[in-house]
Amino acid sequence: MTADLPTRPPGPPATDIPPPDPGPVHRPPTRLLAPLRETGKLFALTLSVTRSVFRRPFQAREFVEQFWFIASVTILPAALVSIPFGAVIALQVGSLTQQLGAQSFTGGASVLAVIQQASPLIVALLISGAGGSAICADLGSRKIREELDAMEVMGVSPVQRLVVPRVLATMGVAVLLNGLVSVVGTLGGYFFNVIMQHGTPGAYLASFSALAQLPDLYISEVKALIFGFIAGIVAAHRGLNPRGGPKGVGDAVNQSVVITFMLLFFVNMILTAIYLQIVPAKGS
Repeated sequence: MTADLPTRPPGPPATDIPPPDPGPVHRPPTRLLAPLRETGKLFALTLSVTRSVFRRPFQAREFVEQFWFIASVTILPAALVSIPFGAVIALQVGSLTQQLGAQSFTGGASVLAVIQQASPLIVALLISGAGGSAICADLGSRKIREELDAMEVMGVSPVQRLVVPRVLATMGVAVLLNGLVSVVGTLGGYFFNVIMQHGTPGAYLASFSALAQLPDLYISEVKALIFGFIAGIVAAHRGLNPRGGPKGVGDAVNQSVVITFMLLFFVNMILTAIYLQIVPAKGS
């Protein structure tokens, strides 16, 4: 008598068992969502830099080196560019005031245009084009050589070690350079208005004192500070996120300059609108 062998329970054959569920499929973001993702990374870097400013140790040597480098590549171009800017504004405003019969207000109008609008924008554009492109190229080359990854492995924050000193350097140079550009632009406007358009030096200075006020200088410095911060943040963001090796670093430099220019004009419009609503005109 033989023992009964165990029989396989009825059911589908082994080959019919469905494969395990691999889980949700992660699809790459579409092109429409890519700008939103980059914008989120930019704001995340802004918050990280803001928090890291108050952490210790502060990289004083790196800050001094970056400050001197940015200042050395922007001082002379800023002074040279501010002269034709002031001249063009003075000539255009002087021609317009002559047509309206208000030559006595030429000096005040041209100087206010230079201090409030032209000077911060000139400073920011030069810092972004000269200093910001260098910052982006430096950080991008470090990224593709995996130096930043090595710093993170060693417990060193690349944001605190490299980004914060560069952003603070761009802000400091922007504020100091804004004063230089304002002075040079005002002197250039004075020369072209008085010498070329045969204006009166006394009327030029009197109109300036009649229309200008101290908050005009304050908003100019605030704009320069914010514009320097934007230039440094955008350059650092694009430098930390290059694509495609060395060619991607070059593309990131170009992108950083273009994005900074767009943001500068947009933020300048907002700051000007807020200033005109908060600060009343002199004599009103």
